[in-house]
Amino acid sequence: MPNVVVDASVVASAALKRQSTPERALIFALTYDALYLSEPVIEEIRDVLRRPKFYKYINEERLADILALILADAHFVSPTENVAACRDPADDKYLELALAAKAYAVISGDRDLLSMSPWRGVRILSPAEYVRLITVRERRIGSQE
Repeated sequence: MPNVVVDASVVASAALKRQSTPERALIFALTYDALYLSEPVIEEIRDVLRRPKFYKYINEERLADILALILADAHFVSPTENVAACRDPADDKYLELALAAKAYAVISGDRDLLSMSPWRGVRILSPAEYVRLITVRERRIGSQE
């Protein structure tokens, strides 16, 4: 099962709108690939989801559901290589995680990350690109069986 990383913007978008492309991307990452997290990434996800501007859209139950969904099947790894590659240094944690997880892709809605694709052989995909990629891959696998 290939390894992937999902950033906080995708998780927040998934939490905000059920049955959205970001939610599908998150579910696909958990179903068809191996989703990897690190402590700094899960901390950012929690911080983003708890921002006051989201309170009126994400209730505590939805927040708990999204976190439980991610944490139930995610794999944790501690990055060992410091990266200073993104024009937004706060996003380097996703690149560090991708390296530590040997991920083939980072799924992101962040323009700073998306503009770097590919980075050191890691694809940086929007949620829509990732959903298309998985849909095609799974169709191909299904037709070979």
